[in-house]
Amino acid sequence: MTAWILDGLVAAACLRSNVKRAASQLRSEGINPCLATVLVGDDPRSALYVRNKHKAAEAAGILTRDHKLPSSCTQRELLELIGTLNRDTEVHGILIQLPLPTQINEFLVFSILNPVKDVDGLTPYNAGMLVCGKAILKPCTPAGIVELLDFNKVDISGMDSVIVNRSTLVGKPLAFLLLERDATVTLCHSKTKMLVDKLKTADVLITAVGNREHFVLTADMIKPHAVVIDVGISTYDGKLAGDVDFENVKEKASWITPVPGGVGPMTISMLLKNTITAASLKKEMNNRR
Repeated sequence: MTAWILDGLVAAACLRSNVKRAASQLRSEGINPCLATVLVGDDPRSALYVRNKHKAAEAAGILTRDHKLPSSCTQRELLELIGTLNRDTEVHGILIQLPLPTQINEFLVFSILNPVKDVDGLTPYNAGMLVCGKAILKPCTPAGIVELLDFNKVDISGMDSVIVNRSTLVGKPLAFLLLERDATVTLCHSKTKMLVDKLKTADVLITAVGNREHFVLTADMIKPHAVVIDVGISTYDGKLAGDVDFENVKEKASWITPVPGGVGPMTISMLLKNTITAASLKKEMNNRR
């Protein structure tokens, strides 16, 4: 048996088409959806991510504003910029590219970000709404994973799901989203004992380690017919690679994501969707006045 491919490029194309139509509709109502990005420092990978997000947004009919600060930026300077963007009525979504320099308090930064403009779903308010099952703006990668499963009609209700990641970007919010779909969730991490034994119990296995030299998910670590979702990305043997030994695991799994072309395109597409949602929220707030 060879696994079915969870093709993020196909699902993302469908999602972006819907976003483009929604953006056009908002413009016809006098609202120009706008995404502002904030990049602190000169990390090449972060800069590439931001450029890709701008390119995708512009292709979908979303205006973009690019804000760059030096790596020596102070906490106060960054907070002042976020405050300005919070007050800017022409900006609907604000994305703060992570990671931030060590002198910046990441929690404080997201604490002052307007939750209605928080297109990454990382403010304490939106994180709390996610826990309560009431979130409107959800973290892009976890939401993209759920969207990819839905697009392929993969029902995870009642399934044992194991996530190898406990970050606020992926593992923690994903756990709550899977619980909303009635999956049973186990979070694993670098200190988990008997990790492989836990992996073998998973009907759905999501790995987001991103360090191929330290962790590789091989075929002997999964149960037959498992759904395998690879969020990890790193450079291995001069090429982009995920956490999963794709060629061998695909012969044992039922569904599997490739790297690249799996979760990555969904993450950016969910950012675009969140920007449209944020612009729509602004329209509803204006209509109530």
